[in-house]
Amino acid sequence: MRMRSVLATVTAGLAAATCVTAAAPADAHSGKAPGVHACSPAVSITSYSDALDKTTYDGTFVGNLSALAADRGGRIAALSDRSSLFTLDRETLKPTSVVNLVDEKGAALDSEGLAVDGDGTRLVTSETEPSVRRYERDGTLVGSLPVPDALKVAPAGRATSNLTFEGLTLLPGGHTLLAAMEGSLSGDTAGIVRFQTWHRATRQGDFRLSAQYGYRTDTGLGVSEAQATPDGRLLVLERGFTAGVGNTVRLYLADLRHATDTRRVDTLTGQEGVRLARKTLLADLVNCPSLGARAKQPQPNPLLDNIEGLTITGRTPDGRLQLLLVSDDNQNAVQTTRLYSLSARLPHTVNG
Repeated sequence: MRMRSVLATVTAGLAAATCVTAAAPADAHSGKAPGVHACSPAVSITSYSDALDKTTYDGTFVGNLSALAADRGGRIAALSDRSSLFTLDRETLKPTSVVNLVDEKGAALDSEGLAVDGDGTRLVTSETEPSVRRYERDGTLVGSLPVPDALKVAPAGRATSNLTFEGLTLLPGGHTLLAAMEGSLSGDTAGIVRFQTWHRATRQGDFRLSAQYGYRTDTGLGVSEAQATPDGRLLVLERGFTAGVGNTVRLYLADLRHATDTRRVDTLTGQEGVRLARKTLLADLVNCPSLGARAKQPQPNPLLDNIEGLTITGRTPDGRLQLLLVSDDNQNAVQTTRLYSLSARLPHTVNG
């Protein structure tokens, strides 16, 4: 979602994520060798980089970045919500290619979620309808997935424009795809959002609509990304913006294993008998060391910006997940395209 001022296959992708390590971006201001700095007991930040901010590649603006995904070949796919799909070099994190994406009628997308399948094709969401489409690496449209009527933007459904499929991820094994809604459906209690899944019997089969789950965000926040972990849980980014104050960005670990399938639950109100996904706060990123970062507008921590994308790029020698995050600058002079390298140690259980 473009925040306004007014307010991989996962077996391959995640398996690839455990053996592919993206280089940590260098500190954009000090240029010093990165260290490790605690944001919380579970999460540390290594470094950040503003090197891509307000740059172009092959005539295309490098910004508006809303999603990241690890490629089987060790590259990083980076998605712009203005229909550009970049490939980033895993060592330098600089673009090496870009393609433009369009829908079946040749129109641009409001592209927000990204996953890389085992065959290398890209699964991409657009908030417009919403939709999930499959593209070849060269941008050729291959097909699309069915979407439940209720999740479509009103008046076709109960979703609000610009608050639909914001996150996309493949679960371990590559058989299940999950899309995270950013905001609540009309009729659902504010703050309860839906996670829709699709399942396929084989790794190369067609995805069919499957289970759906409810997830409760913190007050005033929406889901900006969901990323499956190697053990089948989810890293969930929640994000919000307050004019004159800045961004709130929190990283949660969510567990769907005991959540109710809500496909046939018309309204989610927190009612008894409907179990939402459990979640545990890993870090509120306002508590990360700023590392000398500078903000172009008020922020509670100058390191923060409109963080929308998250992918797992590998593991540290002691077993922590290595994470790469990116902020969406909305092509706005007072926002920054910033890449963040973090690491996270996941708890064995998730709180209720």
